[in-house]
Amino acid sequence: MPAASDTTSDENKPSNPVTRHWVQGVVLFVVLVAGGATFADWWTCLPEDEPNAYVGRQACIQCHQQESKLWEGSHHDLAMDLATPDTVIGNFDNTELDHYGIKTRMFRRDGKYMVNTEGPDGEMTDFEVKYVFGVDPLQQYMVEFDRPADMPENEIARLQVLRVSWDTEKKEWFYLRPPDVDEKLAPDDDLHWTGIAQRWNNMCADCHSTNLQKAYDDKTKTYHTTFSEIDVSCEACHGPGGMHVKLAESKSLFWDRKHGYGLAKLKDKSTKPQLDTCFQCHSRRRIVKRGYKPGEDYYDYFANELLLAHTYHADGQILDEVYVHGSFIQSKMYHKGIRCTDCHDPHTARLKHDGNQVCTSCHQHSAGKYDSPTHHRHNVGSKGASCVECHMPETTYMAVDERRDHSLRIPRPDLSVKIGTPNACTRCHLDRAKLPENKREKFTQYADWLVAAESDDQVRTALDEVDQWSANFFRQWYGEKDDLETHFANTIAKARTGELEAAHDLAAIAKNKRLPNIVRATSLYELGQYAPADVIETAEKLLADKDPQVRTTAVANLQLVNDDSQLMRLLLPLLEDPIRSVRTEAARVLARVPRQAMNGGQRRLLQAALDEFKEGVLVNNDRAAAHLTLGVVYESMGDVRAAEAAYQTAIRVEPHVTGPRTNLAALLERQAEEAENNARRIAQQNREAAIESIMESQKLRERVAELRKGELPLLGRDAKLAPDNAAIQYRYGLSLYLHGEADEALAALTNAVRLEPNTPDFVLALALLYRQRGDLPNAMEQIERMLELRPNDPSYQQLYREVRQEAAQPAGPSTESR
Repeated sequence: MPAASDTTSDENKPSNPVTRHWVQGVVLFVVLVAGGATFADWWTCLPEDEPNAYVGRQACIQCHQQESKLWEGSHHDLAMDLATPDTVIGNFDNTELDHYGIKTRMFRRDGKYMVNTEGPDGEMTDFEVKYVFGVDPLQQYMVEFDRPADMPENEIARLQVLRVSWDTEKKEWFYLRPPDVDEKLAPDDDLHWTGIAQRWNNMCADCHSTNLQKAYDDKTKTYHTTFSEIDVSCEACHGPGGMHVKLAESKSLFWDRKHGYGLAKLKDKSTKPQLDTCFQCHSRRRIVKRGYKPGEDYYDYFANELLLAHTYHADGQILDEVYVHGSFIQSKMYHKGIRCTDCHDPHTARLKHDGNQVCTSCHQHSAGKYDSPTHHRHNVGSKGASCVECHMPETTYMAVDERRDHSLRIPRPDLSVKIGTPNACTRCHLDRAKLPENKREKFTQYADWLVAAESDDQVRTALDEVDQWSANFFRQWYGEKDDLETHFANTIAKARTGELEAAHDLAAIAKNKRLPNIVRATSLYELGQYAPADVIETAEKLLADKDPQVRTTAVANLQLVNDDSQLMRLLLPLLEDPIRSVRTEAARVLARVPRQAMNGGQRRLLQAALDEFKEGVLVNNDRAAAHLTLGVVYESMGDVRAAEAAYQTAIRVEPHVTGPRTNLAALLERQAEEAENNARRIAQQNREAAIESIMESQKLRERVAELRKGELPLLGRDAKLAPDNAAIQYRYGLSLYLHGEADEALAALTNAVRLEPNTPDFVLALALLYRQRGDLPNAMEQIERMLELRPNDPSYQQLYREVRQEAAQPAGPSTESR
């Protein structure tokens, strides 16, 4: 019998257990090592304080070529550049422009672009154009001054922007005059092209270049300004790229688990990082701290302007140039989570679609719901059928630059009829306004009509008729609006004219969290002119509000609190607010509180916040206002030497500005009074020391007289230029009074009270002047007005009793000598 064959193949033979375990062990080891290495690679990250330097767009282009190509030629790319044949658009072929008696000539010399025009000394001079500014719809040209021969190449000295500009659409030169100044500017005027209002370093540079460092030396009055890139480049929006490049060039499999890509997270689920990054430039704001980096909190670095009378209409529509932020944060789009890049391409900065498609790409709904005559009631293809013409009306600034209102609101001609605010309907139908052609031809846009209507009854009547016509059709098409009487604009309008009954509604608006926060903060600001008790009560309730605008305004209103212990109770916690703009404002208001009233921890918190406040103010150390602000704070702290030094610096930095001399004179006058009081106190015990005090007082009063003499013509200039600025009229009135010009002082103070009838200092000054002149009926009228504003103020009550008693006495000699 044959032997059975072995049918088990080599593949099916049982493996050696030792071998199998060895192989498994090796595999497990490799997996563990690889996994451990991978985990270690992921776990290892850069330090929290890893430096993140600006590296320039060339480091970005290597990987992001498509984005770079989109950016090239954009308004951000062309925000600023050196003046070269590739960048200069204007005609410099020996062309001329006549403006206000000056003939400016644009020409070339030795390959340089030159301008012959009036210089700071009033003489016609040749100036070299070093830089171009912008590209569309206008290009401006800049001249460098005060550059020493040994200044490093990367630094820029004082740079002035010429008012003679190039219209890139009409392809012609034009003179860009300041708004409302239709006359020749004196060479020493701040608005002259060589003045501080036309200075690139402090007016424009921060938002037209990347990583700008102003570097002004207020001792030598010189600039050493630098930037990492001349235009608005990659890192202006994405943040410094050094860390990102380091991570990208590393051999790691991962981005950093803590720092991510090393850039701002602009595509985050929250819209805030992207919006705040855009708002750093597209907002009208003051700087709280320099050095904003994209993605950081806007209110840690800036405080935006509220809806004030000189910048916004009462309903929040744009009046002056406000750069989008303040209008957009009022909109439903903002509150529904819309961000800039939903409409604008982030690299070309152009709209993503044409015409109504910008809107209908989101507002699709049922077919034709919005983009049809059933909604807009105009012929298809007409101006009235355009979404933006109704919901984003435009205003022209800088003579040729059209800017749209980003509050994206529904036209309200009914509000126009009620309180005089503008509306998109009237804007388009001004042809219906019944106005003589000689007046009509002076107006180039709706905004001109609105300005004229403030002082011209004929223009006002013509607009009123068109407003009513528009409101009638609006009501016919869309029905009555149920908030006509309750709209916040009614209350803001009343507050702007000082109506006392507005106070209650202002408080209600400030507390109404359904309204845009900028509206609430504005109402709180306007409330500040009314009775302190109401202001303080409302402000106290809003100190914990979620919005920084509201908290900051509430803090500012609490400077009306007289009791230091109450002020400490309310504001000391705000020194630890997570938002810098809030805690620095708390520090400013708390600065007056004596330090001995605080414990060690409270003093340290206050000092830290005051240091932040000072740092933020001195970002603008090239402006007198910065040093004036610090001087006021130092005075409130009782630091007389620091206050005097701050006022002196303000005068040195801007010699022709009003304010610092007035404050310094008042400070020195108080020192003179103290010296005189001291002399009287020690006269019997130490006659020699008393004489020294009197001599010191005389020297101080001589300085006071000199300062006030220098201030009067400056105040007169400002009062003439700004007849509707109540604070300037008030200061001018006081200065006139101190110089013995009582009639002129009365006119100025009367004007101040007319403009701001609820400002107690203005009313009090006018009342006292009337009393001194023996005009007791008018004095009583003003004092009664004060008592309406401050019914519980004992000083006003005492003044009221005194004047009533004087009025009841028989007529006698004039009180002019008092």
